[in-house]
Amino acid sequence: MAGRNEPGPTALRIMLGAHLRRLRERAGVSRADAGWAIRGSESKISRLELGRVSFKERDVLDLLTLYDVRDEPERDRLVQLARDANTPGWWHQYGDVTPDWFDAYLGLEAAAELIRTYEIQFVPGLLQIPEYTRAVAQLSATGDRSDVEIEQLVALRRTRQVIFDREPPVKLWAIVEESALQRPIGGPEVLRAQLNALLEAVKRPNITLQIIPTTSAGHAASGGAFTVLRFPKPDLPDVVYLEHFTSALYLDKRDDVDAYTKILDTLAASIPPPQETPALLKALLRKVRRPKP
Repeated sequence: MAGRNEPGPTALRIMLGAHLRRLRERAGVSRADAGWAIRGSESKISRLELGRVSFKERDVLDLLTLYDVRDEPERDRLVQLARDANTPGWWHQYGDVTPDWFDAYLGLEAAAELIRTYEIQFVPGLLQIPEYTRAVAQLSATGDRSDVEIEQLVALRRTRQVIFDREPPVKLWAIVEESALQRPIGGPEVLRAQLNALLEAVKRPNITLQIIPTTSAGHAASGGAFTVLRFPKPDLPDVVYLEHFTSALYLDKRDDVDAYTKILDTLAASIPPPQETPALLKALLRKVRRPKP
C-alpha cells in the first residue's frame, strides 16, 4: 500500500470538479443553467465543482455537451476520471468506525505531499504509536466503543502512517503544545513509549516537529487545532482542515489558506527550532513518573 502518492478518489473528485468549473466559466454558463441541464440545482453544481459529492457519468456527459466540449478523447478522459473518482478509497473498509465527514480528510491526507499541523491536545495522529492511539480511542465521549471498534481505529491509524514510507514520502511538519506531550494518556509507560517514538520519528528527514513550551506567553493559534494540506497536482488547491466534535470544515479559499499558513509560519519562527526538539523530548522523558518497583 505504500506505493506512490497517486491521487485517490477524494483528490480526483476535487480535480474533476475544478476542471468542470473552468469549462463552465469558459462557456459562460451559470450554475443555475448547469444545474437545470443535469436535472438538479445550482447548489448541486456547487457541490460537484467543489468535489464534495460523487459524479454520475450521465451528468458529466450532459455538462460536457452543455459546455461545448466535443473532442471525444477529452470527453472519454473526463468520464474515466469520474469513474475513478467514484471508486471507494482503501479507508472505506473502516467506515463503520469513522464519521462520514472524516472520509474526505483521509482521502486528502493520502494524496498530500506536505502536511502542516498544529495540535493542542494529543500527539498528532500520524505520529501516534498503537498503544497511544488505543488509549485515545477509549476516550470516546459516549464511552460505547467496543474492543473490536477500538482495534479497527488502531489499524486505521497504522495504515495511514504508510504515507511516510511511500515514494516520495509525505512531509509532515507538526507544531505541538508541550502540554499535549505531558498528558499521560494511557498511563506513564505509554507516554514514555510515545515520547521515545517521537525521538525516533524526528530523525527522519521528512518529519519536522516543533514544541511550544508551556512557558510561552501566548501565540496567534488561539482558535484550536488545524491542519494545512498541500498536494503535488496543480489542479488541487491547498486545503485547511478544522475538526469539530460532530463535523469538520474544509477551507480552500486562497485568503483562508493564506491566513492559516501565516499562523503556522509565525508560530514556527517564534518557538524553539526543530534542532532543539530532541533535547526537549528528552527533558519531557525525564519528567515522566516511572512505576514503583
